[in-house]
Amino acid sequence: MPRSVLPDPATRLGLRELCAEALAGILQRPGRSVLTMLGTVLGIGAFVAVLGLTATASGQIGARFDLTRATTVQVSDRPRADAGPPGGNPPIGFPADADRRMGRIDGVEAAGVWWSVPGNPRLSARPADGTPGVTGIGLYAATPGAVRAMDPTVVSGTTPDAFLEATAQPVVLLSEAAATRLGVSRLDDRPAVFIDDLPYTVIGIYSDVRRQPATLLGAIVPAATALERFGNPSAEADRSAQGLIATRVGAAGRVAEQVAVALRPDAPDAFAVQPPPDPHSLRDTVTSDLTGLFLALAAICLLVGAVGIANTTLVAVLERTEEIGLRRALGARTRHIAAQFLTESTVLGTLGGLIGTSFGVLTVLGVAAAKDWTAVLQPAATLPAPLIGTAVGLLAGLYPSLRAARTDPLKALRSG
Repeated sequence: MPRSVLPDPATRLGLRELCAEALAGILQRPGRSVLTMLGTVLGIGAFVAVLGLTATASGQIGARFDLTRATTVQVSDRPRADAGPPGGNPPIGFPADADRRMGRIDGVEAAGVWWSVPGNPRLSARPADGTPGVTGIGLYAATPGAVRAMDPTVVSGTTPDAFLEATAQPVVLLSEAAATRLGVSRLDDRPAVFIDDLPYTVIGIYSDVRRQPATLLGAIVPAATALERFGNPSAEADRSAQGLIATRVGAAGRVAEQVAVALRPDAPDAFAVQPPPDPHSLRDTVTSDLTGLFLALAAICLLVGAVGIANTTLVAVLERTEEIGLRRALGARTRHIAAQFLTESTVLGTLGGLIGTSFGVLTVLGVAAAKDWTAVLQPAATLPAPLIGTAVGLLAGLYPSLRAARTDPLKALRSG
């Protein structure tokens, strides 16, 4: 009966012993180990921070974009052969009750018609006295619905209403910048400014607008007043009549499909409707280049970390040649020697990955807290990050471990 052959204890190297030996090798030179991990820490930290900050910033861009652009629909009238002459009816491409027609569409919060008044009217704080008017202030005409759609932040007074529009009153709504340049600071004494030497009562001052930021350095008069005193809008694209619609969130697409028919059921092709662009495409365009740049930098850091780990492991092999020879003489196989040094480099990479991931997450949280943003961390990018460090350490340790395994035990003992 054949005897059972017991395995040689000298040739066994279990997982526990392997990890213990690797940990002992790392702790023998803690300073060198920390410096070795630094490249991996920086690379993984930059990787996690870049992806986290990109996602966080993209969320802020998307939120602000959605609140403004995704609730805005613009309509422009196309030149028509049946358009009436100046002073005719309708005086602009839009119907006279355009505000009401657009406002009746489900999902519309405010809608109206506006345009830039042609002819470059002269604005001044006093009637003609030989001095030039104030330059740089644009004059805009808008229906009450268009003013509401612009959503101005009124700091004093009020905005044009339906009565002022219906009676074509000579009133004006000034932006804060225009009011400062025209010398208007208070409205309790009913101040007036002069447009082409005719007085207009200032009924309100606004500091900001949610839509149409071009009006932030301008003055707005009722549309009926502008038609009566300045004539029809210009046929130029930047001065033609425009429809402005503010919608509820999510309703802009449906409103854009219906507005042309609501304005002219007999000729919906008379209007060009511009729905809001896709916020995701804008966000991707804004962030893709920056993300690619920083990910390239993170990859360079990881490469430096891999080179550092490989170099340190190779130096350790050269320094511990006598130890390698002694282990071989005591029965250690080549695979055991290779596994020991490969485990050391892998542990260094894993520790660097864990520390770098922690630093990256803390960076994202710190920036988000400082900017009062909502931090966005994608699990698909954050959770596998330590494994990238493990892979870097594993690959970096392949050559040194193979060199250690090929060390001749007799030459190693003689060199000691």
